[in-house]
Formats: sequence, C-alpha cells, structure tokens
Amino acid sequence: MNPTPPLEAQDRPARLTVGVVGAGRVGPALAAALRLAGHRPVAVSGVSDASVRRAAELLPDVPLVTPAEVLARADLVLLTVPDDALADLVTGLAETGAVRPGQLLVHTSGRYGTAVLDPATRAGALPLALHPAMTFTGTSVDVQRLAGCSFGVTAPEELRMAAEALVIEMGGEPEWIAESARPLYHAALAIGANHLVTLVAQSMELLADAGVRAPDRMLGPLLGAALDNALRSGDAALTGPVARGDAGTVAAHVAELRRHSPQSVAGYLAMARTTADRALAHGLLKPELAEDLLGVLADAGNGPGTAARPAPGPAAHGTGPAAPDTPGSPESPGSPESPGSPDGRDHDPDGPDHGPDTPDHGPEGGDR
Repeated sequence: MNPTPPLEAQDRPARLTVGVVGAGRVGPALAAALRLAGHRPVAVSGVSDASVRRAAELLPDVPLVTPAEVLARADLVLLTVPDDALADLVTGLAETGAVRPGQLLVHTSGRYGTAVLDPATRAGALPLALHPAMTFTGTSVDVQRLAGCSFGVTAPEELRMAAEALVIEMGGEPEWIAESARPLYHAALAIGANHLVTLVAQSMELLADAGVRAPDRMLGPLLGAALDNALRSGDAALTGPVARGDAGTVAAHVAELRRHSPQSVAGYLAMARTTADRALAHGLLKPELAEDLLGVLADAGNGPGTAARPAPGPAAHGTGPAAPDTPGSPESPGSPESPGSPDGRDHDPDGPDHGPDTPDHGPEGGDR
C-alpha cells in the first residue's frame, strides 16, 4: 500500500468542535481519534448504561446531552446510530430545526452514501459518509486500531477533499465509494467479516465436540495463514477436499455433520458449492473430478433436514460464482428508542466489531 501523502495546510480541515449522536462502539472512538488530531469533542448523546460508560471512558469530561443539543454545540456531528434508524433520525433533526447551515454532518453507516442525509442537506448541512471498515470493541484499543484502517468515503465532489482529510487525521486510509455502490460495498464487507465470525465460531464448536481441548489455539495459525494466503493470492489460495475434488471426503464430512451438528449441514453445503464453483472456474478443480463432487453435494442437499436443490452443472462454472444475496445490516442496535424520534439510538454492533459494522461495520467493518 502506498503511504498517503501528507496534507497540505490548505487541505486540512479547520479545528472543529465535535459532537456524537449515538454513543455506541464507533462514535466515541472516532471522536477520540479526532481529538488526538486537534479537534475538540464538546457533546455526546447516549441513552443506555453501556453508552454512558463508554462515553465516560473514551470522552472524559465531555457532557452527555440530547441529540438536538449535540447539534447546537458542534461544528462536526457524527451520527453513529443503527442503519435502520439513520433516515428517521436525520428527518427528525431536520424537521425540528436542529440542523445548522454549514454544519458538517457525518454518518458512519456502510450501507448508505450521502442521499440518506438529504433532509439535513436541504437545511444547509454539509453531508459526509465515512465508514470505517473495522470491527470495534467499544474500548480505547479501537483508537489505535484506526491507524491504517480503510474508510469507505462518499461525499459531494466539493467536499471530497475535506472528507478524505478527516479520515487521514483519524489515522485511516480513504477509499472512495460511489453512492450507487454503497450497498454492494457493505455486502462485501459483511460476507468477509461477519460471516467469518460465524464460520470460526462454528468450527470451534465442532472441534470441541471432536475432543480438541483448545480449538482456538489449533485454529489460530491455520486461519491466520489461510487469511494471509487469500489476501495475497485470492482463489489461487484454495486448498482442501472441495478444491481437490475429493468427493468421498466431502461425503464423509456431511455424514458426520448430520450426526453431530445437523444445523451446520446447510452452511457446509452452501460454502462447498460456492468453493467448487470458484475452484472450477479458476482451473483448480479438474472437470473430471467435479462431476462426482457435485453429485455428492446434490445428494447431500436432498438429505434429511435440507431442502432439495439442483447442483450447478459443469457448463455453468465457466461464468464464475453467482452473486450472493445482499445481506441485511450485520449490526444489532443499541438502546431501542423510537427510530422516528430525533433522539436516535446508540449503535452497538454485536461482537468485537463491524462489525466490521461491519463493519457496524461490521465489516460488519465496518460496521456504530
């Protein structure tokens, strides 16, 4: 990765007062990072006990006030609430006159670009979408983890330089994402980060059932190497019985999973089919071995507890894997205030996200 060039003085944002609406895992960490860059957090809103504790730890001496008061005090406002609450929050703040002309309004949702901020933009706000593609813990360690973290940036062209400058000041690396590409961008992070957590947790459970005393210690080096290889080489890093076309081994896997963990069979088959598609399309799986393998997967898909589905024919593999359905937001909300209220909600994603957030983003990032 090429290092980001230092900002010229004229490109740097002026020192700003910063407010946070939604003291979930993301907002206080970003505000703390902005404080390290010379900006001044002046107000935060949060409703749950966890949010109050988090704000006190990461933003000591910053007063806890209502969302409207946050906007009244701050030049730059971070809207770090759940994706599904964001639109109603923005509308409520605009309709109650809380938005000030010239105010920078930043949301951290991976799903949305700046269109979701249109009600505030019409009231004179300057809209930015800055999504950190990192998992958050809600502790001070997140501020250090922002160093080198990629941010999905969307903004009007005239604000692009200011948006990217803010990301760089937080220690991140800006990555420009077109408005229309935000849902696909967020889906990609959810697949990579949120689904990875599910797969790892399931693998650890199965290893424990097999008698492994320290599943995490066994998986750590293996998964670390697999991730490194995948990031370096993509599909060329595929290994294992599916990529080799070991139909008998795959059949044995399915039989054991049906005995010990029936709920994991559907996921195993779905990932095996996708892996076979990609391995065949990239010349890793020999066509003469693919037929038996796909036959096993088709038969397994018709077994007890699973819905019948046809296996893809070899002729279809040259086109590569089908696009996955776009997942919903991988993050779970924090305090359940009415999303139609300008009070908003804290964004507390599950797991050490973003989760990613996703993140809350996730993935997840990214994943607030």
